[in-house]
Amino acid sequence: MAKIKSAYFCQSCGYESAKWLGKCPSCQQWNTFVEEIIEKPSAGNAAVWKTSTGGAQRVNKPSKLAEIQSVSEDRLPTGDAELDRVLGGGLVPGSVTLIGGEPGIGKSTLMLQLALNIRQKRVLYVSGEESEQQIKMRAERITKSPSADCFILTETSTQNIFKQLEQLEPEILVVDSIQTLHSAHIDSTPGSVSQVRECTAELLRFAKETDTPVFLIGHITKDGAIAGPKILEHMVDTVLQFEGDRHHIYRILRSIKNRFGAAAELGIYAMHGNGLREVSNPSEVLLSQRDEELSGITIGATIEGARPMLIETQALVSISAYGTPQRSATGFDTKRMNMLLAVLEKRCGFRLSAKDVFLNIAGGIRVEDPAIDLSIVAAIISSHEDIPVSSKICFAAEVGLSGEIRAVNRIEQRISEAEKLGFEKIFISSYNLKGFNKDKFKIELVTVSKIEEVFSALFG
Repeated sequence: MAKIKSAYFCQSCGYESAKWLGKCPSCQQWNTFVEEIIEKPSAGNAAVWKTSTGGAQRVNKPSKLAEIQSVSEDRLPTGDAELDRVLGGGLVPGSVTLIGGEPGIGKSTLMLQLALNIRQKRVLYVSGEESEQQIKMRAERITKSPSADCFILTETSTQNIFKQLEQLEPEILVVDSIQTLHSAHIDSTPGSVSQVRECTAELLRFAKETDTPVFLIGHITKDGAIAGPKILEHMVDTVLQFEGDRHHIYRILRSIKNRFGAAAELGIYAMHGNGLREVSNPSEVLLSQRDEELSGITIGATIEGARPMLIETQALVSISAYGTPQRSATGFDTKRMNMLLAVLEKRCGFRLSAKDVFLNIAGGIRVEDPAIDLSIVAAIISSHEDIPVSSKICFAAEVGLSGEIRAVNRIEQRISEAEKLGFEKIFISSYNLKGFNKDKFKIELVTVSKIEEVFSALFG
């Protein structure tokens, strides 16, 4: 009889300890250690996943870097332009992708759409949360002509899943979700640190040995982090975050980690009754159609990954009814907004210390690009003076602490996007003029170097 071994694991980061600890030495969290029983597999069944060829395993030997042959990276298109963009151009054989998000945000819907719409590829959709009848009902709602090569399996045991994988030999695997799987080699409940780590390791080994792309759906904690040990995100190749406000129809697929592409890409979807639909031109969606000019509303040019977007910034400045003025920002860093307010007070003479200031990025998205600083500053002053800014004007510049207008990167893409959407004028930094020909743009370029020049051009 094998000796039963137990250990204590931190439920926050996965740190392992031989004894119970009040405070985790890795993530500094209190009262997160839980005892879990570990049963080490014997030598006969140590390899959970075995390739169909069997036989002795190949022993890897070190090779010189110059002797290693370069191979072209073949990517498999998924048929979803937004997902392909976030992944870096398509699926990479043998890659493992982890998708996390709030409950009910649409993770399962997105993955089921992928399984149903991809053609001429065998896709196995493994669900540990729903029955086959529930998945069938959702599939009928999403598409009327599903792929004939989409297979559904409701199973939570990794040993049974691998038996079906050897028989079916799918070309794409989707697991919903990783927290519901359990391995017989670990004597603990599904969703625990040991089970999540072991099941992910087995699926990772399967993906690398068979060159099969694997999608893992993961739960998140109340803090917004993916549930399970932090090592889970280090093990996989790509980590995607599916986010959005339930009160809005738009969903954002954001890349957090990507070994095969840029880690700052963004995909936008619209949630409808028949599933998720791609938003090919988010600028037209994020800009509201106004019948009249209103104060406190400006347009800023931002870039998420490789995609330029024009977003609407809304500001409201009013006299404070309480002793302490309120400062609130939705979709933007509140500390940076306070910094911009201090610049306006110190450098430009606007008395905002006794005013309530509210800022909102329209569309329910969050922006961290400093290029929208000038747009936010213009919106705040427009609301403060109650003078509207023309809807045909947009801004793309960073504001420094001394009131200077700083240059931003990839300015030509921002200008081209504004020109394509019919804007007549764009405010940029005068330091952005180096290196490109402004005569090729039909839109009027207003170059400024100080914040006072912007106010003079806008408000006289």
